[in-house]
Amino acid sequence: MKTLVLGSTSTFRKSILEKLNLPFICAKPDINEEAKADETPQALVERLAIEKAQAVSREFNDALIIGSDQVAVCDGEILGKPHHFDNALKQLQKFSGKCVTFYTGLAVLDVQSGKTVSLVEPFHVHFKNLSMQAITQYLHAEEPYNCAGSFKSEGLGICLFEKLAGDDPNSLIGLPLIRLTELLDQQGINVLSEQSS
Repeated sequence: MKTLVLGSTSTFRKSILEKLNLPFICAKPDINEEAKADETPQALVERLAIEKAQAVSREFNDALIIGSDQVAVCDGEILGKPHHFDNALKQLQKFSGKCVTFYTGLAVLDVQSGKTVSLVEPFHVHFKNLSMQAITQYLHAEEPYNCAGSFKSEGLGICLFEKLAGDDPNSLIGLPLIRLTELLDQQGINVLSEQSS
């Protein structure tokens, strides 16, 4: 099997990829993640996933590189990582009683052939009506300042939701595994076949 590289230093994405029981290494992509003028959220995350894979590919001769990027969209506005309490508070106040769509861009690049396959996976989070007290308690408990949308769905963030809707709950954490297995298959890696090798 070709060397598999996760173009991310996210501990969340790393732990999700480990579920596939394949050997892989992590590499940090160094790219500009700003949106272009009039770029849709879907176009943005797909482009950034591809650019992350391309940036990491320069370090390898023969590897499959996985790139991924995610944004949250509420009322047509793209929301990224809050980075601190005040921004997280504003994001969660905005989300209260609303549906927020998370778009995850996913790309797999074969360094040797130059072939890239990519897609965008949506996931919908329906928030409860959130009180200021609930938001503040949550933020102090979990400090999700490095997470798009200001919450960790794999942790206490679950207390903020009314319901979740999407094809793959892993996509909310940043790496849609169902789609990833499909893209790996298109690039010649069958995850189940690799288990016996």
